[in-house]
Amino acid sequence: MATIGDIGVAAAFNIISALIFLIAFAILRLQPVNDRVYFAKWYIKGLRTSPTASGTFVRKFVNLDYRSYIKFLNWVPDALTMPEAELIDHAGLDSAVYLRIYLLGLKIFVPIFFLTWAILIPVNWTNNTLEHSTETYSEVDKLSISNIPHKSPRFWAHVAMAYVVTIWTCFMLKKEYETIANMRFYFLQSEKHRPDQFTVLVKNVPPDAHESVSEMVQHFFLVNHHDNYLTHQVVCNANKLAKLVKTKQKKQNWLDYYQIKYTKDPSKRPMMKTGFHGLWGAKVDAIEHHETEIEKLSNQIAEERKNVMNNPKAIMPAAFVSFKTRWGAAVCAQTQQARNPTLWLTEWAPEPRDVYWKNLAIPHVSLIIRKVTMGVAFFFLTFFFMIPITFVQSLANIEGIEKVAPFLKPIIHIKPIKSFIQGFLPGIALKIFLILLPKILMAMSKFEGFLSKSRLERRSASRYYLFNFVNVFLGSIIAGAAFEQLNTFLNQSANRIPETIGIAIPMKATFFITYIMVDGWSGTAGEILRLKPLVIYHLKNIFLVKTERDREKAMHPGTIGFNTGEPQIQFYFLIGLVYAVVTPLLIPFILVFFGLAFVVFRHQIINVYNPKYESRAAFWPDVHGRVITALIISQVLLMGLLSTKHAAASTPVLLALPVLTIGFHMYCKGRFEPAFTRYPLQEAINKDTLDRVREPNLNLNLKGYLENAYIHPVFKDDDFDDEDALHLDDRATMVPTKRQSRQNTPTASKTSNASEPSHPEIIEEKHKP
Repeated sequence: MATIGDIGVAAAFNIISALIFLIAFAILRLQPVNDRVYFAKWYIKGLRTSPTASGTFVRKFVNLDYRSYIKFLNWVPDALTMPEAELIDHAGLDSAVYLRIYLLGLKIFVPIFFLTWAILIPVNWTNNTLEHSTETYSEVDKLSISNIPHKSPRFWAHVAMAYVVTIWTCFMLKKEYETIANMRFYFLQSEKHRPDQFTVLVKNVPPDAHESVSEMVQHFFLVNHHDNYLTHQVVCNANKLAKLVKTKQKKQNWLDYYQIKYTKDPSKRPMMKTGFHGLWGAKVDAIEHHETEIEKLSNQIAEERKNVMNNPKAIMPAAFVSFKTRWGAAVCAQTQQARNPTLWLTEWAPEPRDVYWKNLAIPHVSLIIRKVTMGVAFFFLTFFFMIPITFVQSLANIEGIEKVAPFLKPIIHIKPIKSFIQGFLPGIALKIFLILLPKILMAMSKFEGFLSKSRLERRSASRYYLFNFVNVFLGSIIAGAAFEQLNTFLNQSANRIPETIGIAIPMKATFFITYIMVDGWSGTAGEILRLKPLVIYHLKNIFLVKTERDREKAMHPGTIGFNTGEPQIQFYFLIGLVYAVVTPLLIPFILVFFGLAFVVFRHQIINVYNPKYESRAAFWPDVHGRVITALIISQVLLMGLLSTKHAAASTPVLLALPVLTIGFHMYCKGRFEPAFTRYPLQEAINKDTLDRVREPNLNLNLKGYLENAYIHPVFKDDDFDDEDALHLDDRATMVPTKRQSRQNTPTASKTSNASEPSHPEIIEEKHKP
C-alpha cells in the first residue's frame, strides 16, 4: 500500500516533470524557428508574420535577446488577461464555454476542500479502527472513512457533508447552466449572418420516378413553405472526385517546388524518378512529368465531375434548404413535415465546416441498424477491455510484481524504486492502455451515421466517459480492492466479504491520486509543450516542405479535442465527488489539475488551437448531465459503503439525495436544455426584425450568400468555375412538376401557382411512403 511518503515522492516527481515541461515551453516559444507552432492561431488569422523572414542567419533560428528570457513566464498573465467577451470573438463560444468547465470544477471543489478538510479529516483521523483490524492499510487510509468504527455516530458528519456537497454542486450547476444558456442566446443575437441560421437539413427525400431529388425538394418547399423558401442545394456523393482533387493538389505542389527550383538555377533542369516516392524507375524531367500528370488528372476530374452532376445515383436523398428568414428556418427545422414521420426529416443544418459529408446519404432504417450494431460492439469493447486493465492494475503494485517476479523483491523494496512503483506506475500503465481508445470510439461514431463533426465528437465523448466509468473507475476499485485484500478474502467467512470491500473502496484513493498526478499534472503540462506537433513540424520542414503552402499545412494548430478532453474533465468530477466525503485528501490534487488546466488551455485557445466548427456550446447539456451522473454515483456508493459499516441510523437518510438530485436534473432539463436544442421563434423573429432595420437590402443579397454555402467542399476547388450548374433554376413562385397523379388527374399542371394549393391530391400523394 502506498504511504504518504510514497505519494509525496510521486507528487515531487510529477511536479518536477510539469515544471520541466513548462520551462521548456517558455524557452522554446521564444525561438523564431518555433513561432508557427506556438502561435499558430495568429498566423491563421493573418495577424502574425514569421520572425525568420528577416535578420541574420542565427537570429532566424535562435532568440538572442537576453531580456526576453528574464520574462519567459509572461505567458501566464497573458493567458489570463484577455476578457471573456474578447475571447469569444477571438476563438468562438465553444472554446470559451469549454474553459468554463474547468472554472466550474474550481467553483465546486474549492469550498468542498475547505469544509471537508476542516470537518471530516479530523473526524476520520481521531480513530484507531484500522490499527486494530486485519486489513492492509496505510497512513492515507487513516484519513478516510475507513478509519471510522462500525455503528459510530461520527457517520452523521459524513451524511451531513454529503448533503452539503449535493446542495452546493446543484446550486453551481444551475447557476452555470443559466449563465451559459444566456451566453448562447446573446451569441446568437450578436453574431453576423451565418448560413446555418437560415438553413435546414432535409433527409429521406422520397424517391419519385418522374422527378429528380432537386425537383422534388423545390416542389415540396415551394408548396409547403411558399412564403419563406429561398433556395436549396442537393447533396451529392463526390468521394471519388474528392480523392482525385486531393491527388491533383499534391502533384501541383510538387510542380510548384520544381518550378521554384528551376527558377533559382535555370542552367539545370530538375530531374526525378517515376518509381515509388522517386526511389527507382525511369529518370524524367520533373516539370514536364508533373505537368503531364496534372493534365491527366484534370481530364479525370472533369469526367468524374460530369458523372457526379449527371448520374442520378450520385445524388443523395438529402438537401440543404435555405429560407428567407430565421423564423422560417426555425419553423421548418422544429416541425414535422409529412404525414409519414420517416420522410422529409428536417433538422437544423450544421454550419458548413461542421458537416460530415460521408454520412448524409445513410437511410433512416440503416441508421437504426448501425446504432444497434455499434451499441452491441461498444458493450463488448467495454467489458472485454476490462480484462487487460484489471491484469495491468494487479501488476502495477508491489504485491503484484512480487507474485509474478519474486527475484525482483530485493530491488523493488529499495525506497526510491518502491515509491516510484507505488506512486507513478499504476497511473502511467493505465494511460498507455487508453491511447488507442479515442480513435476506436470515433470510428464507431462515424459508422453510426452522425451528420456533423460536433455530433461525432459528442457521441464519442459520451462513450469515452462511460468506458472510463466502467473500466477505469469501477474496474480499478473492484478488481484492485479484491487483489490488494486477497489474503483477507481467502481467510475469512463469506459473510464478511462485503465489509472488506466496503473498507477497501476508500483505500483505492491512492491509485486515483497517482492517476491525477500523472494524467492531470504532467499530462496537462505536456500539452502546452506540444512536443509531438513541434517535432512533426520540423521534420516536415526538413523533408517535405517545398512551398509556403506546405509550410502552412505543416503548422497544424490542432483543436481542443472535445471527444477526449471533456471525458477526462468529467472523470475528475466523478473522482472528486465520490471521494469528497470518503477520502477528502484527494481533493487538493484535483484542484491543482483544474487550476493548471484552465491556465494551459486558455493559453492554447488564444494562441494555438483553431476550431474545426462552432456549435454555440451545444455540448453543455451533456456536460451538465455527466456531472449529475457523477453526483448520483457518489451518493449510491456512499450508501453502499455506510451499509457495510452497519450505520443503520444514518444510511436511510441518504436515500433522499438521489431522488432530489434526479428531480433537480429534470427541472434543469425542462428549464434550460431547450435553449441548446431549439431556436425560440420569438428570438428568431427579433433577430430578423433587427436585420431588416440595419440592412434594408438584406433579402436582395441573401440568396447569393446562401445558394453556394453548402456545396460539397470538392466543388469549391479553383478548377470549378460554373458552380451555378449545381443549382436548379428557381423560377419565381411556379411549382413545376413532372409527376403523374395516381388519384384524380392524369397529369399535374406545370403552371399552378405555389401560393394556391389547387391540386391538394398531388401534394398528399407526394407524402406517401
